[in-house]
Amino acid sequence: MYDCVSVNCVSSEKMEVDISLSPRVSSLKPSKTIAITDQATALVQAGVPVIRLAAGEPDFDTPAVIAEAGMKAIRDGYTKYTPNAGTLELRSAICHKLKEENGISYTPDQILVSNGAKQSLLQAVLAVCSPGDEADYAGTIGVIIPAPFWVSYTEMARLADATPVILPTHISEDFLLDPKILESKLSEKSRLLVIGTPSNPAGTVYPRKLLEQIAQIVAAHLRLLVLSDEIYEHIIYAPAIHTSFASLPGMWERTLTVNGFSKAFAMTGWRLGYLAGPKHFVSACGKIQSQATSGACSISQKAAVAALGLGYAGGEAVAAMVKAFKERRDYLVQTFGELEGVKISEPQGAFYLFLDFSSYYGTEAEGFGLIKDSSSLCRYLLDKAQVIFQGVPFMGNETKVERGLIERHLSGWTGQRNILMCGTSLVLWVGGCTQKAFTVAVVPGDAFGDDTCIRISYAASLSTIQAATDSIKKAMTALKPAVAV
Repeated sequence: MYDCVSVNCVSSEKMEVDISLSPRVSSLKPSKTIAITDQATALVQAGVPVIRLAAGEPDFDTPAVIAEAGMKAIRDGYTKYTPNAGTLELRSAICHKLKEENGISYTPDQILVSNGAKQSLLQAVLAVCSPGDEADYAGTIGVIIPAPFWVSYTEMARLADATPVILPTHISEDFLLDPKILESKLSEKSRLLVIGTPSNPAGTVYPRKLLEQIAQIVAAHLRLLVLSDEIYEHIIYAPAIHTSFASLPGMWERTLTVNGFSKAFAMTGWRLGYLAGPKHFVSACGKIQSQATSGACSISQKAAVAALGLGYAGGEAVAAMVKAFKERRDYLVQTFGELEGVKISEPQGAFYLFLDFSSYYGTEAEGFGLIKDSSSLCRYLLDKAQVIFQGVPFMGNETKVERGLIERHLSGWTGQRNILMCGTSLVLWVGGCTQKAFTVAVVPGDAFGDDTCIRISYAASLSTIQAATDSIKKAMTALKPAVAV
């Protein structure tokens, strides 16, 4: 039964490794936006010309002044560890920015620089929430999240063993949280309210008056804190004006403000964000960071100092990007406004359009089947607007996706037909075909807590957006809304 080698005895019977996972991990849902973005990147690396309307990052290059500051840091040998909280130079620059642009005062020891705003958000949730912040009985809640929400908010709450409680909003009210609904759901155990403004996925910008109403409700609950996600702060369209929650009377002590450099400065790959708040909470987040990642990249921090030196709200470099985003937004709002059965809330910030297509749910599409929800609608759009390109072999990614043969009538097309399913993304390859078309990769609304909608990112050139929307309109005009609007 045993084969003995030297002093080690090993059973000849096959032993199976325990592959069980932590319940904490098992409870998490993978990020659909990250999955789709990674899959699109894999296709591009394989030589596939993919049009991306699912991306959550600007299509612009990092401004040259910022990039040069990063390169100079490398040339100057600025490549060592930095303090866990971030360099004093950058934290001081952040304090100046928050004072001048947001009207909130901090000292460098009240700032924590992290590897992206996502890390800042997660550490804040972990620092202030606990297993007790959950629905032990009716009416008790932990982390309060208005829907639609950024996909990671709910999962961050679960990582902290807290219970995410979703408060619905409505497209007819521009996805703004109703203070009466908020007040009706709060209890003595309510711990954290998450507010994103401008928001992902709807581009909602909370007006100051509404934030003041919310602040009055927060003030009446001594245990309640606010996590204010302001990463899209500078991508905002007049007449909308950004208001930092911590700048409201009595809210500085109750607010953890998160911001970063990814969106406004087109620095997604530089991975740099920050948290600002009372020292007690920031120090707790710093403790988590010290045992997780330690300080952020030294090179990125030098680049961030240059970014904050571009001028108020990022100066001309950011203003030029915002102008382009607005032009794209205006085109999309006008175009989809002409499509029967589609409801639109015009985004006031960020670079997303969250469209209500629910009037089409229940429609039977010829050659496809029933469109019953946002996921099936996305699959239908991808099926009707396919990427067709001359045969290019997929390289190394087949293990991550489902690949198989399909049969369909393709008039005038010859050659091998393969379909590559990437989550909700679909790409059709016709070997030997010289004709070209494109796919439309969008994100189903159920990922954001609102299954009536789909999210379209307009972080792509206007010509690309025009081609993609033409394809969507053609696919949708083949249908008729199942519900009158």
